[in-house]
Amino acid sequence: MDRALVSALLRWFDVHERPLPWRSTSPWGVLVSEFMLQQTPVDRVLPAWSAWLERWPEPADLAGASVADALRQWGRLGYPRRARRLHESAVVIRDQHGGEVPDDAAALRALPGVGEYTTAAVLAFAFQRRSIVLDTNVRRVVARAVQGRAQPVAHITNGERALADDLWPRVHRRSARWSAAVMEFGAVVCTARAPACPTCPVAHRCAWLAAGRPPDAATPRRQAEYVGSDRQARGRILTALRESPDPVQASVLEAAWPDAVQRQRALAALVTDGLAERLPDGRFALPD
Repeated sequence: MDRALVSALLRWFDVHERPLPWRSTSPWGVLVSEFMLQQTPVDRVLPAWSAWLERWPEPADLAGASVADALRQWGRLGYPRRARRLHESAVVIRDQHGGEVPDDAAALRALPGVGEYTTAAVLAFAFQRRSIVLDTNVRRVVARAVQGRAQPVAHITNGERALADDLWPRVHRRSARWSAAVMEFGAVVCTARAPACPTCPVAHRCAWLAAGRPPDAATPRRQAEYVGSDRQARGRILTALRESPDPVQASVLEAAWPDAVQRQRALAALVTDGLAERLPDGRFALPD
């Protein structure tokens, strides 16, 4: 373990920690934040998270609502399958865990929409347990400071897990705080495109900086265009369904997305994902 690196980042975090509301909330609040923060910036999540917890302060509250209510409340956060999975998780928590978010890794991993990262994050941030939290920001800090790489490899490897296990403090609360600290550091200092190396508190310990900041050897992946994509079509159609209190006619969806072939493909995907349903009379609606 590089104790000096750990101690330096923890001292930095003591001064620069952002007052994010899910850092002082219930395990349910942490779980909701982790669902919302997947591929979504903090500033967009903040108001959505507060509104969600105000409406459904406990898992049983959400479990008693409809999927349609969850999708409408989710609004424009994007990737709406997260809302459905969060609703499904709330039902499991209510029915199988007495309404309390479980503090067991296997039980957490069994919740719909909860994978390796979310399990580790909830254990650390909700229950102050030692778990290896490896999100994009964390992996980038470790890659630069310890491995001397500009970016981590595309997928988490066993070697990366072993390196992180050696780096993470053994004491539960210190480990959980370290997870939060290194994640925060990657989000605001050791960023992907413009790292603040001149003011970095661990610059003298950074292997990447010592190597002259070599560029990433991997070819950057090109992000698919959003405009005109099936994803945009699904979003427009889902917005039309979400904004209507009643099932909508096909003509309303034609106005939402005029390309008939792409519209049908997007509708089929929404139905398959459980985000929309076709009624016997041919109208479409959010699921119950």
